[in-house]
Amino acid sequence: MDKRRKHIDPDAERQLREQFFADIRAGQLSLPDAIKTMRRISRLTQPEFARHRGISLGALKQLEAGKGNPKIETLQKLGEIFGLEVGFVLRQRTD
Repeated sequence: MDKRRKHIDPDAERQLREQFFADIRAGQLSLPDAIKTMRRISRLTQPEFARHRGISLGALKQLEAGKGNPKIETLQKLGEIFGLEVGFVLRQRTD
């Protein structure tokens, strides 16, 4: 049986989502990490996630590797499944 498809406890899944949104609110996720996390929460492979979101597999791989330069439309496609939209956010100071 495909391990990605095994039953996940609803409470555990809810906790993963809550942690994801908390990390986003706190500015603790880089774009590559956020995309990987969304894909993992969705329990999809890279090809499945790319197809589901309507982007190329190559673009997804580049973004997850931190090497891509995505268009706003691509970011919108990736985030909309989680209720996210592209916008300006205040940078946290590191000094």
